[in-house]
Amino acid sequence: MNRMKGKVCVVTGGARGIGLSIVTKMANEEAKVVYAIDMNGEALKEVEKEFSNVKGYVLDVTDRNSIKEFVENVKNEYGKIDVLVNNAGVTRDALIQKMSEEDWDFVLNVNLKGVFNMTQAIAPIMIENGEGNIVNISSIVGERGNIGQTNYAATKGGVISMTYTWAKEFARKGANVRVNAVAPGFIKTPMTEKMPEKVLDAITKKVTLGRMGESSEVADAVFFLASDEASYITGHVLSVNGGTIL
Repeated sequence: MNRMKGKVCVVTGGARGIGLSIVTKMANEEAKVVYAIDMNGEALKEVEKEFSNVKGYVLDVTDRNSIKEFVENVKNEYGKIDVLVNNAGVTRDALIQKMSEEDWDFVLNVNLKGVFNMTQAIAPIMIENGEGNIVNISSIVGERGNIGQTNYAATKGGVISMTYTWAKEFARKGANVRVNAVAPGFIKTPMTEKMPEKVLDAITKKVTLGRMGESSEVADAVFFLASDEASYITGHVLSVNGGTIL
């Protein structure tokens, strides 16, 4: 159906895992251009080789000056940004007694402030143009918490709160700017593939559907919220977790 035809999309953390699946989905749906943002330049080159409508861009979501420069370049070339997916995220897990201030700050800067930075730079273009879609990637950990992830849980819970706030802010003067979030459960990614089989088995037992999710299944949910098929949905958190019981 080519439901992204003509759209200018930006996906952070777009070189691997869930982000790569989102980039792939939007590129296959004939977006005009998908900017895959990541710190991994080599991985971005591989994505660019596969899709003619994907542009890799090495960018740190904590670097506000670089973000400003990137957004100005996109606006000058296309005059708009239709879709922003805030997916970039990191983990530095530890029980709170052992969590260093450095690990707390690092995760908050990327996962929470990074989402703020990207949205603050791009949302005004959407509001000015009268339309746009923002999808923030949260987590089941942001909804329910998780042992050893105080910093990560705080950021993903904060992403949900920002989603609700921005849905109200960005549409209050009549602009059709929708803001939603997707909260994935336990998903197969390069990160989870490194976990011991015993740990993965224990995780799977908590999932009603009896398996871990695929990154493409998260991408489908993100794509739905970013598409016109979700035109009357804003301020919503879509949980994609297979019925995980915590």
